[in-house]
Amino acid sequence: MSPVRRCSRTACGRPAVATLTYVYADSTAVLGPLATYAEPHCYDLCSEHSERLTAPRGWEVVRLSIDTAAARPSSDDLEALADAVREAARTPRREQAAQAGEHAAGPRGSDADPMEVARRGHLRVLRSPDS
Repeated sequence: MSPVRRCSRTACGRPAVATLTYVYADSTAVLGPLATYAEPHCYDLCSEHSERLTAPRGWEVVRLSIDTAAARPSSDDLEALADAVREAARTPRREQAAQAGEHAAGPRGSDADPMEVARRGHLRVLRSPDS
């Protein structure tokens, strides 16, 4: 499966740059930047189809600013992720548990993952399988 999301229009294979959502209660079509992940009731559109979008008679189209440049992770994103992982690795497990008001066994008690060394938000530092 391709990591690039494609336009939802039939027979269009261009990369999506915008997401279209209908607000039926307000008779409004909202066209905004590409959503973080594909949602079942939204439509991803390429730049050509997003520019030519029209709504049914009586409906309003709200167009939010769209950056048509391809959204790719920047080096800043990668550095921030690496910094978060390094910080999580530096924080000892007991200190982290004390900060969260938990006992040293971890957030889930006795069923904690024995491979997990530290946790920072949704990131986990895992022990090497060799050790």
